[in-house]
Amino acid sequence: MKKRVAFVLILFFFFKVSAQENHISSFSTLTVTYKFHPKFFLYGEGQLRGIEDYSYPDYYEIKGGIGYNLTKNHKPFIGLGRYGNYKNQLMDKEEFRVWLQDVIDVKAGKFKFENRFRAEKSWFYEPQKDRHSDRIRLRYRMNISVPLNAESVKPGTLFANAYDEVFFITTENPLFARNRVYGGFGYQIDHTFGIASGYLWQREFAQSGNKNLHFLYLALNITIDGAEEKHYEFPGAD
Repeated sequence: MKKRVAFVLILFFFFKVSAQENHISSFSTLTVTYKFHPKFFLYGEGQLRGIEDYSYPDYYEIKGGIGYNLTKNHKPFIGLGRYGNYKNQLMDKEEFRVWLQDVIDVKAGKFKFENRFRAEKSWFYEPQKDRHSDRIRLRYRMNISVPLNAESVKPGTLFANAYDEVFFITTENPLFARNRVYGGFGYQIDHTFGIASGYLWQREFAQSGNKNLHFLYLALNITIDGAEEKHYEFPGAD
């Protein structure tokens, strides 16, 4: 157990120092998955990002929902969440979002290819301008993961994870609004706790000009599952 704790602390220290040296943004996540039924599960997530300053969060997310295991590799989901952007330590934009999602996994040996499709509807309020707006966005993510020291993810398993996600906004121009590319590693500590960390590159497309963001991602994943045969999910940066 001491070795596992030391591993987590070393990993966190390395990424914190690296981010400060390179002025990279932070992306920290806590997720909880509660599998209360063989078919149904609840999912919740809290998130903080430091976009302008690594050490000072200026964006947050609080979201969750319920999913259904249609088959072992097919999981529809419905969710909602609240999101906030700050500028100069003042609330700049608030968002309420609902979404429908479908996840289809395809396995090839030790590799798992996760296809995630999502449709979102968002309502925004900008308090400093007293302005309301809304948005419809479509997303697709191909997420590839592979255990490195075992045949499947279980306690004590180190795994690699990479994905590419594209975003389309049907109510704005340009239609293709964002691309995300992620690569990193994770470690399943025990039956309940897992960690993941890596690098996320995000490209924003806009008529006013494109923008690149570079994040160091760090996540703690908690899984509550009473089933004898357990399956561990790592949602990745979302």
